[in-house]
Amino acid sequence: MSDLIRVGMADYKLCSSPDQITTLGLGSCLGVVICDSSSGLCGMAHIMLPDSTRISKNENRMKFADTCLQDMLEDLLKNGAKTSSLYAKIAGGAKMFAFQTESELLNIGDQNVKAVRYFLQQHHIPIVAEDVGENYGRTIVFCPEDGSLHITVFGKGELII
Repeated sequence: MSDLIRVGMADYKLCSSPDQITTLGLGSCLGVVICDSSSGLCGMAHIMLPDSTRISKNENRMKFADTCLQDMLEDLLKNGAKTSSLYAKIAGGAKMFAFQTESELLNIGDQNVKAVRYFLQQHHIPIVAEDVGENYGRTIVFCPEDGSLHITVFGKGELII
């Protein structure tokens, strides 16, 4: 019997088959899965903000792409993941405001996507699939057994990447 591991906002958790891992309510937040294709060990993060250096007194490292992903990657490697067999899937990063603006400051979703892409590129972890941007929220479930990421959008159904 498998468990469904739940990742809260501004958090990450590790998972391996036969369990699955999920996070809910990704608006401008970004769900990031890093998986070891050889062992099936994976981590999922629920990223709220792109960069911990922009905020003073940032007491929760898990809010930020740079610090959360660094901690999750170290945890994966400590638990036996191999750098050479890591890959990523990402979803979320929506522009949730009803008004249109060119202001980069208001488009947190896009900033989160850029920060996560940068981190993964710096660590040579390829993004093999993504569903990012747009103007709607998502809920995701990752299945380490087959590497599928199930993305549910209210009113639009499910996409599997």
